[in-house]
Amino acid sequence: MSQDISNREDVFLLVDTFYKKVRKDDILGPFFNEMIRDWDAHLEHLTTFWETSLFMAKKLDKKYYGNPLEAHVKVDKYFDHSISELHFGIWLNLWYETLEELFKGDVTETAKRRARKMGTFMYLKMFEARQAKL
Repeated sequence: MSQDISNREDVFLLVDTFYKKVRKDDILGPFFNEMIRDWDAHLEHLTTFWETSLFMAKKLDKKYYGNPLEAHVKVDKYFDHSISELHFGIWLNLWYETLEELFKGDVTETAKRRARKMGTFMYLKMFEARQAKL
């Protein structure tokens, strides 16, 4: 595709395609496949998250309400604090790869920037949570 991300259907295509790659990845797959029991619900939830993030100014039928930081801290704890910057790097590379395969445009570039910022923020906050427990 050469069009930009423009609606919920596009966001779902992005999220679904991306998480198919994540689930197959030798390093990331075990984390996600162990923790997520209902992939259909999770994909809908993540579609809402990204739709809200990318189209904040527009009126949306669904808006994301949740605490992704809390969820990631719990996953990190479950896996004995073994999530590292390597995991976030692989995640980000797969995200960029998927975006570039499917879309092109300003919203696509925003999705890259937001994912990079979010990954950095999540990792730093997970590290802070580890330190707070010491």
